Amino acid sequence: MGMKTDGRLLRGEQTRRLILRHAMDIASVDGLEGLSIGRLATDLGISKSGLFAHFGSKEELQLATVAAGREVFQAEVVEPARALPPGIARVRALLERWMDYAERRIFPGGCIIYAISAEFDARPGRIRDAIAANRADWQAYLERSLERAVELGELPPDSDVPQLAFELESHVLHAVGASLLYDSAEPFTRARAAVATRLAA
Repeated sequence: MGMKTDGRLLRGEQTRRLILRHAMDIASVDGLEGLSIGRLATDLGISKSGLFAHFGSKEELQLATVAAGREVFQAEVVEPARALPPGIARVRALLERWMDYAERRIFPGGCIIYAISAEFDARPGRIRDAIAANRADWQAYLERSLERAVELGELPPDSDVPQLAFELESHVLHAVGASLLYDSAEPFTRARAAVATRLAA
């Protein structure tokens, strides 16, 4: 009985991952509002009742997609950068990995975090709160990484870390949006140059 139960749980988790992967692909292009139980059921050949068993409502599906997007960002950007020693090398790796992740179009719409942030920035509620919490965690980690670089003497002791983090993030975010709008890699080339210049200054 235990083995049968474990097998059902494993299949259920695999199905959930499949659903969320497709949901992230859709959300990166059409936004979280582009998600629906019906659309996913049709696209994946799964019954609506089966999808409801995993998520229960459209809002729960959207929240799960936000969480899944965070996990992908962590795996593609944050974790690889942590392999480098603390300081400026890790800061550069964080920004480079972010640009690489968006430029490789892991999702059809590039960076899912960018896409859903723009969609919900003026819409109060649980989804915006979840997106804002994710962004705040990322910004705090980037600032901590910059502060460590200051402590190590790799950045000037009087560095305005929140301002520096804001400027660096702005370069990358602009590149993500412009690369999609113009279907061009040039914005990433310019962002890389801007990041390198700002850190060197």
